[in-house]
Amino acid sequence: MVQSLGLALHASSEEPFYRQIFDQIVDRVRTGAFPSGYKLPPTRELARILGTHRNTVVRAYEDLLAAGFVESTVGRGTFVAALPAARATVKAVESGRLPWSTLIARGATAESLTRYERLPRIPLGSDPINMARMQPSPDLLPDELLRRCLEHVLRVMGPRLLGYANRDGAPRLRAAIAADCARLGVPASAEDIVVTSGSQQALDLIIRALVNPGDPVLVDDATYTGALNLMSSAGARPIGVPSDDEGPSLEALERLGRAGAKAFYIMPNAHNPTGAAISTARREALVAWSHRSGVPIIEDDFVADLDLDGNASPPAIRALDGDVIHVGTYSKRLAPALRVGFIVAPAPLRPRLAALKYTVDLGNSELLQHTLAEFLERGYLTAHLGRTIPEYRRRRDALEEALSRHLPRHLRWRRAERGVWLWMPLPPTLEPRALFEEAQRRGVLVHPSTLNVVEERRDGGGIRLTFCSETPARLVEGARRLGRAVAALDARASVSGDDITGVGGI
Repeated sequence: MVQSLGLALHASSEEPFYRQIFDQIVDRVRTGAFPSGYKLPPTRELARILGTHRNTVVRAYEDLLAAGFVESTVGRGTFVAALPAARATVKAVESGRLPWSTLIARGATAESLTRYERLPRIPLGSDPINMARMQPSPDLLPDELLRRCLEHVLRVMGPRLLGYANRDGAPRLRAAIAADCARLGVPASAEDIVVTSGSQQALDLIIRALVNPGDPVLVDDATYTGALNLMSSAGARPIGVPSDDEGPSLEALERLGRAGAKAFYIMPNAHNPTGAAISTARREALVAWSHRSGVPIIEDDFVADLDLDGNASPPAIRALDGDVIHVGTYSKRLAPALRVGFIVAPAPLRPRLAALKYTVDLGNSELLQHTLAEFLERGYLTAHLGRTIPEYRRRRDALEEALSRHLPRHLRWRRAERGVWLWMPLPPTLEPRALFEEAQRRGVLVHPSTLNVVEERRDGGGIRLTFCSETPARLVEGARRLGRAVAALDARASVSGDDITGVGGI
């Protein structure tokens, strides 16, 4: 019987022997090769045949028993358990009986939500270079450090981590986040923190808590696409605020603040998509305006810790005013899959946010919250940033040098002091959507500002070029392809009689 099992241990495998035995038996149970009631050989006999220690087989059998794949009775042996039978495949009834076009809510069809769908799609070929994705490349994700933390908290806390979480977030993680905020100059205690599923949910909860359908919300003229989508889907009316070299226009804010705005959403340390930062003086003026107008400020610091040149950011607006709603995340500086963001909220708002959070998802994963807390407590974040920041700087520099070689002189870009992207404003004759489309033809993806504006327009704008998802060599090739796309559009503009020479940039 043992010879017919077909099990084999591979010394070259990364999996330990007990896990190999476990996986191979589970595979045979799943495929029906070991049916319900099938008797597995005694541990001593299987260990002899496989040439391994009996304890290895014992551990594999214990894991099979714990997982419910086998049953064991003293004196009788170990048998494959009776598993639930698979249901027969049922063919779905064709749709079309309900009037879906009239049932879908207006918020789900808001104009900003459909912009990405309306962008032209062109086959990218076999080797596209992605300078639109704003997430770290796999080689910069701390999988080994996170694995250590995950295994540790599971081993120490066990099944306690597999239930529903505290509505505000695990107290341990809230304390760790508060300490991390203090390191970054954001005063906070654990009681100030509401843990969320990324900063996207943080913004969603804030909008739900503050905004009624039809209420205006102030944003930059061009802003984070995800924030626009949240506001539009909630029925809010985003209103764009122009900026100067120091930040949002105070004159415009004085005028717009009287229109009943419920909040002002800003990204003070690295605006998305332009990368601009708000000066210290303008931050102080914004706090004064907020108190005069009664409009709360939502401060989104999604680029926390990503200071590429070692220059500290100006003081957080939350540090200037305890009524500021501060939003943070660990997606950009650590790993998006953790889905951990947070809100540092004014005391009157915290219980409302916590109640909405619980209503939406019953709490974040307790397992991932304790994993991140362990990661922060061990000081792994500092070590991880010590590895990734120099690499981001290297990638930025490689992209800039390649752009200077492959792009025409009339195009300039904003150097990224913090964050993981460059902003390239375009002249009026070079439309962001057109460059996005032509770049696709050349095998490179860029992010057009048409996705970021409060109201779509054909003039002005630019493209965002991220450098976190590709290696320096691929960024250089991406710049070359982008240069060819610009040259093609310039050639067409020349044929049509448009003059684009001498146009400057940032």
